[in-house]
Amino acid sequence: MRRPHRDDWLIAVFGLAAGCLSIALGLYNDTTTGRESGALLLLPLAVMAVAEVLRRCGQPWALVLGAAALAADIALGSLLATVIMFSDLVYAAVLYGSRRLRRVVWVGSWLFTLGVAVGTMAYFRDSQALLFGVFAAAVTFTPAWTGLMMRTHRERAEAERLRAEQTALLAEMDRREAVTAERARMARELHDMVANNLSAIAIHSTAALSLDDPVTSREALGVIRENSVQGLAEMRHLIGLLRDTGGDAEPAAAPTLEGVEALVGQARTNGLTATLADERPAGLRLPPPVELAAYRIVQESLTNALKHAGPGTVAVWLGREAGALAVRVTSPLERPESGGPRAPGSGAGLVGMRERVALLGGEFAAGPDGDRRWRVAATLPVDEGTQP
Repeated sequence: MRRPHRDDWLIAVFGLAAGCLSIALGLYNDTTTGRESGALLLLPLAVMAVAEVLRRCGQPWALVLGAAALAADIALGSLLATVIMFSDLVYAAVLYGSRRLRRVVWVGSWLFTLGVAVGTMAYFRDSQALLFGVFAAAVTFTPAWTGLMMRTHRERAEAERLRAEQTALLAEMDRREAVTAERARMARELHDMVANNLSAIAIHSTAALSLDDPVTSREALGVIRENSVQGLAEMRHLIGLLRDTGGDAEPAAAPTLEGVEALVGQARTNGLTATLADERPAGLRLPPPVELAAYRIVQESLTNALKHAGPGTVAVWLGREAGALAVRVTSPLERPESGGPRAPGSGAGLVGMRERVALLGGEFAAGPDGDRRWRVAATLPVDEGTQP
């Protein structure tokens, strides 16, 4: 059991003092019986004060104790302080008691008031007997109704507080998810924009350093300069979009499949033997997210081929399959005797491609096939409702 509240102690002490003062002044509800009882009225008064101490932490026993004290008080002449303290116990039982106790007290107060009013009218057969019903209502029904209103208000306020906390929690979760999704999107864009150029720079700078040939070094430096300028331009484009829109716009919405031929041409400049077969139906219109994803998949596949592929041809194919855009990029597998990749990789490229396809509801696969070639295959829905 919880400890009694400080305010309950004060209520009990104040009620006990008021009752003692009433006895000292001879103020009884039933003057004749009260004078005969005298100090005996202190006993139900003291019991009622104990019940008041337990009004919050001792329900329903506090109400039962108070009802017994009230019955004894009425039989001995009754004190106003005792009656008032009992009405406070009814109020506290509805406000602080269990839901079951609240229903019992609420229904009981109705039945008690109605029973007193009807019973006294039937017994005395006088309209003035209704005053007993009014008294019963003041002692039981009115405090019960007040406690019910207060409890309903508190429960409603608590529900609103919990709803506000849940709303704030959901908003914070949404904010974190949005931030995480935006960071993942920016990571994909930065990787796809920069990795291709930096990989070419790394490979050709390694060749220039390892081969003591002025012609080869000059060609490598030319490729390095071209990729450096292009990478710098793409970074400036991305920074400009972020500065102008705060990152709300798609950073690389400009690239489309019309630029795939330029990607393949750049791959040839960087030293790959690459071919492009564009078998898309004429006039096929694709949603911008699908065009961007397909462009980035081809770009990343060519970058991976530049770093890992063995000697041979890298083939890029675009077409329509089962109502979806199909992207296929195949490249020779790296030979064991080649000594490892020509430029370091982190594996983020495959993760980024897989994420792009998953966001569009498509299918993605990457891995070696039976002809010692590495195959990247993506199928992207092309309905107009596709959204990233």
